[in-house]
Amino acid sequence: MLRLAAASLAGTAIEFYDFFVYGTAAALVLGPLFFPAFSPLAGTLAAFATFGVGFVARPLGSVLFGHIGDRRGRRPVLVASLLLTGASTVAVGCVPAYDTIGAAAPVLLVFLRFLQGLGLGGEWGGAVLLTAEHAPPGRRGLWSSFPQIGPSVGFLLANGVMLALSAALSDAQFTQWGWRVPFWIAGGLAVAGLWLRSSLAESPSFLKIDHHARVPLAEVVRDHWRLVLLTAGALSVGYAIFYAVTTWSLAYGTERLGVSRSTMLTCIMAAVLVKGALTPLVALLGDRYGRRPLCLAGCTAAVLWMFPLVALLATGAPPAMFVGFLGAMLAFITMFAVIAAYLPELYEPRVRCTGAAVGYNLGGVLGGALTPIVATALAEQGGRVPWGVAAYLTVLALLSLGCFALLPETRPAPVTVEQPATG
Repeated sequence: MLRLAAASLAGTAIEFYDFFVYGTAAALVLGPLFFPAFSPLAGTLAAFATFGVGFVARPLGSVLFGHIGDRRGRRPVLVASLLLTGASTVAVGCVPAYDTIGAAAPVLLVFLRFLQGLGLGGEWGGAVLLTAEHAPPGRRGLWSSFPQIGPSVGFLLANGVMLALSAALSDAQFTQWGWRVPFWIAGGLAVAGLWLRSSLAESPSFLKIDHHARVPLAEVVRDHWRLVLLTAGALSVGYAIFYAVTTWSLAYGTERLGVSRSTMLTCIMAAVLVKGALTPLVALLGDRYGRRPLCLAGCTAAVLWMFPLVALLATGAPPAMFVGFLGAMLAFITMFAVIAAYLPELYEPRVRCTGAAVGYNLGGVLGGALTPIVATALAEQGGRVPWGVAAYLTVLALLSLGCFALLPETRPAPVTVEQPATG
């Protein structure tokens, strides 16, 4: 289990590195380079729109790779999704800017971002299911949480590289070519991930299936449509919180508050580091007390924290911003640490790869794709403190809380062994 969990974590970290490095570049440089005719605000919105394309592609990737995972096995999904995401990320780093090839530049950017999202849409389902279906029921939450640490590692790696380049290069050098380096690094990481995954065994649950679903998506839509919609709504606030902190706040802090790139990245990375370290500990609580109670607790915390988050961010003071980001990340991980065990347990094995991944990635569209765009627009209409952003995030948290309340608990009941009577 340790070897399997480590390979899943490493592969997920690499794929999310690819995905996150684009988000950071969108917040910092893609607007002026690929949309120079726009105003600064419109350029940022356009860059975030290309960022959102990746989220729109993720449900399509979960359908495509979910079909493979439910028909051919979880293991092939891990290899194909990693290849697709890695190749498209390297290609983003090679796209000439608008002043070189004109309108073809943003078109290529959107297309490659779509391919990134397509690959990541398959990655989560394959990595999580392979780990969850190997894990013993009483520790499924713990072992399944390892792929959930991957996004934190990928984010820290992506932004660590960006931070180092920002510190080492002048603004002109970073804008001209430095931002491309993290995308090129993705090629080497993808090769390392493929090597780690080359010897993984197929899921025992998949091998036990007698009759595989002919069209898994059709079965999911016919028999589990309500479950898919509830899980998508439930997970939307987690995505919204994460990308409000890691993407929107980065652009807002640097452009509106005048905080340096390095300071903003350091505050955000510190909060994400704590989140990643706490993931397995929270997952253990899920094994002990259940998945649903933790999800409800995380949503409740999000409802209560969104206004303080925005108020602390608006100060522009690093300690205050860190506290705001940390509170948001703690609410987020209280939900998402147990999701990797929770979602697969909601579906039968024959459609599990499709059902769990589609619900998970639809939540990304609702919460992740729209949040940077909506938050940027709302912040522009507000004053020094963008209360509209806080209200938007609070409404999403209430929606997710209602959806989690309608979902069942899935934690396996502990097995009790009766002791023989003694006389």
